[in-house]
Amino acid sequence: QVQLVESGGGLVQPGGSLRLSCVASKSIFSVDTMDWYRQAPGKQRELVARFINGGNTNYGDSVKGRFTISVDQASNTVYLQMNSLKPEDTAVYYCNYNGMYGSSWGQGTQVTVSS
Repeated sequence: QVQLVESGGGLVQPGGSLRLSCVASKSIFSVDTMDWYRQAPGKQRELVARFINGGNTNYGDSVKGRFTISVDQASNTVYLQMNSLKPEDTAVYYCNYNGMYGSSWGQGTQVTVSS
């Protein structure tokens, strides 16, 4: 199984930016899928961004044009660049791996957008 460790969360003002990182304990292959999910208090976990097939990306409607997912295979790291943050982006963000080594979740990192 793959171990995932997220970092980069924190408190940011509306309109600000953050970059989340998720380091995998094993190599990420082009056939693997790397996702970012988020879960706000009292809400279901939702898919934010997906990186698949070595380069294709999908985004949730609420983050399109503001968030960008990318993968650095050399360092086994997936990033989520978040720009123009809004209070409704406040949530715990989770990294998810699906691929050769099964399915794994990270422990989550808190993002709070508030003035």
